[in-house]
Amino acid sequence: MKLFRWIAFLEGLSYLLLLFIATPAKYIYDDPSYVKMLGMPHGLLFVAYVCFAFYFMQMRKWPIKALFVVLLGAVIPFGTFYVDKKYLRV
Repeated sequence: MKLFRWIAFLEGLSYLLLLFIATPAKYIYDDPSYVKMLGMPHGLLFVAYVCFAFYFMQMRKWPIKALFVVLLGAVIPFGTFYVDKKYLRV
């Protein structure tokens, strides 16, 4: 669970960096380097987050609603931080 919490934190952080720093830099300053730099790590963290969510759904016997909230947290800004507080802290 500790690893999942770290992945959730890093995934959320990389998502926020992409949304609020890399994307504006790409379109305002015509500089796609930040998106290129953060895109791949964010994608890998996202995939790991989703895999861990399904794994822990089975291990912890989460209901489908909890899995839905955990997965939704990966696509909503600041969502992974809410998921960590509500579902991942034990």
